[in-house]
Amino acid sequence: MKDDARFYIIRRRAVPDVLLGVVRANKYLASGKAKTINEAVEMAGISRSSYYKFKDDIEEFHDSRPGTTLTLSADVNDERGLLAKFLSIISASGANILTIHQSVPADGVAVLSISLQIREDTGSAGEMIRQLEELEGVRRVRVTGRES
Repeated sequence: MKDDARFYIIRRRAVPDVLLGVVRANKYLASGKAKTINEAVEMAGISRSSYYKFKDDIEEFHDSRPGTTLTLSADVNDERGLLAKFLSIISASGANILTIHQSVPADGVAVLSISLQIREDTGSAGEMIRQLEELEGVRRVRVTGRES
């Protein structure tokens, strides 16, 4: 089976330290805290070869830019009121819900797909997703799409 994916969305905890170091080095350079790549990689605690290998391949995912549309997929237990609680968290964040689709539950679990738009007054989308993940009855939440 051929894997044609060019991009992946992964959680920060799954990103190797060397790649996080590349992100830090790029920040040091962009902010002027480091004047050279040598300074930046030293500050970030990575090697120059690691920096050059990955410098164009990793950047932070800024999920809270106004106008961004995120599509979330969640596996949720089939429990009364859970969808209302889920939507309440999204609403409290200030995001605008565009579409909602919930599958018919199978073995007590439904798949929920929600597209939402980040607005000027929306809080951190990362924080919103964390709150959704911590909601009792939510098994997992994934960002399955992003359009700017």
